[in-house]
Amino acid sequence: MNYQENMKPIRNIAVIVAGIDEEYQNSILEGIIDCAKANNINISCFSSFSGVIANQRYDTGEYNIYELMNEEKFDAMILMTNTIGNLEKRNKIIARAKASGLPVVILDGEDDESFYHVRINNTKAMREIVQHVIVEHHAEQICYVSGPLANPEARARYQAFLKVMEEHQLPVADNQVYFGEFRAIDGKKAVDTFMNADMPIPDAIICGNDAMALAVIAELEKHDYSVPDDMIVTGFDNTYNARHYCPVLTTVARPLNEAGYKACELLLRVLDCPEEIEKTVVLDAYPVFAESCGCCKEISENIRQYKKSAFQVLDNCKNNISLLNRLTSELSATETIEENFNVIQNFVGELGCEQFYICLCSKWEGVFRNLNFHDVDGEYSIYGYTRHMSSPLAWNQGNFSTIKRFRSADMFPVPLETGGNISYFLPLHFRERCLGYYLMVNSDFPIKSMLCHSFMLSISNSIENMRKLIYLNSAINELDKLYTSDQMCGVYNRTGFIRITAELLQRCQKENRSIMITFIDMDGLKFINDNYGHKEGDFALQRLSSVIKECCGSGVCARFGGDEFIVFNADADEDDMEKLENDFQKKLAEVNTILMKPYEIDASIGTIVAQVTPEDKLFELIKQADAIMYEKKKRKKTSRYLRKN
Repeated sequence: MNYQENMKPIRNIAVIVAGIDEEYQNSILEGIIDCAKANNINISCFSSFSGVIANQRYDTGEYNIYELMNEEKFDAMILMTNTIGNLEKRNKIIARAKASGLPVVILDGEDDESFYHVRINNTKAMREIVQHVIVEHHAEQICYVSGPLANPEARARYQAFLKVMEEHQLPVADNQVYFGEFRAIDGKKAVDTFMNADMPIPDAIICGNDAMALAVIAELEKHDYSVPDDMIVTGFDNTYNARHYCPVLTTVARPLNEAGYKACELLLRVLDCPEEIEKTVVLDAYPVFAESCGCCKEISENIRQYKKSAFQVLDNCKNNISLLNRLTSELSATETIEENFNVIQNFVGELGCEQFYICLCSKWEGVFRNLNFHDVDGEYSIYGYTRHMSSPLAWNQGNFSTIKRFRSADMFPVPLETGGNISYFLPLHFRERCLGYYLMVNSDFPIKSMLCHSFMLSISNSIENMRKLIYLNSAINELDKLYTSDQMCGVYNRTGFIRITAELLQRCQKENRSIMITFIDMDGLKFINDNYGHKEGDFALQRLSSVIKECCGSGVCARFGGDEFIVFNADADEDDMEKLENDFQKKLAEVNTILMKPYEIDASIGTIVAQVTPEDKLFELIKQADAIMYEKKKRKKTSRYLRKN
């Protein structure tokens, strides 16, 4: 059934998956993509690379990509939750899918009447494999390498194995079974476990998938065991590597591409007429008996075609490695975020994308302060994304731009206007810390390149390095402010004043310009402290400082000592001096009137104006202003400043 563009509206379908660079996921996605392009559907694939690196904090950052999906923007969903190893995350995704009210197809998932299902019959084919090994090859001591039992496919295959063993009255001890995560490394660990166990060497090792089976064969060879002469090994999935390994792997072929196509097609039918649709589609798998169990079949595949295919894989890998090495090398030399994105921009064209976006959270360069903060701008979020995002690097068919702000709820910095687009949303993070996400539109790079994950890791690490550099510079600036600022009065301290005015004085000396230095000493601070407390004395100092800042204009204002202040102005004359001192006395009187304290805030002020020469020294000029101030202070009739009634 084909839904033509001119007959049907553009549908938007979300796909949830992990590990899109692996063959199982890859094959199903290809089927989904084929159906989508044939029927003008937009596919948005939200994928993590969780489980690849054995690090829980890293996986937390990977899983966060699923928080980005906004169900309100989609017509339906396809779940490949069997690829997600974390049970808690998987259950959360399933719960969200149910709550959305959208039509949902789940591939090889748990029985759930809320969803539509596309299943591949794992049980029948696994039974046939185990039966074959026992009956045709007379194996009795058989070990099993399983995927995680939380995965419904792994559970079905394992139970089929146990059932056949029971039917043939062959016991299965605990040490004959190894539970892994469907990863190649599990095959190696399984062999090590079996070899160290207190049991006879097995006649056969049956594996829950091809990746583990191939690793089992490789590890057995290290122990000087030959497959199938010394031991039989079987897999499941009939992957490219299994078909072209030596020995060719006995395995199970599954219609993965067809499963993906059926899932997408099923949703289209549900959207048009849900009451007429069967909720479950079951596809058959079948065993492929080959060399690794001793069934030497003639290799029917054209060897020339295989050589051409293998060369293409190796050539693509070599080109991608070159791309990654060049990118990593150039990123390591960047010192600013602008340089960083300029480097990345130079490589985007090699990814074969129509569109490519780096989307960053608000205040991504800031401090990570709150592990559970969600959807608030200005705070870092480990779980979820900030309300607004930016895209400092936006590539659209060869044109670069910067998108300063868009809503994370929209997901796309620039909305898609046509159908038949395939978009990949991939996590951008450092360990568990969310920096943002990548978006690639209409590119084979995420599913065809073995180095997509490494490419993103390199960029993510470079952005994190920039974040740390920005934060370090910010911290240095803050420390410098603390070193040069008076925190109580909000002006420069003596160190800050000398640092800044020394440079200003040198310029004025070179350019034969005039300067004005004003020295101010508070009157009666001891009286206030003794009679009203030091807190009140600090308050009076702060009010005096505010008056000085207001009067000094563009000058440099500082607290020079305990109750002493100083102001430096360039290009001033006698009129400026008179204005500053008059304004100071006037504003000080206004403050006293407003505050109505039982004391008056007062100060003595001395100012000099001088045409400076290269021989003039800053401290000599300050002493002159201080001397004038001191003479004025001595002329005052009293140093007690009680307010008169």
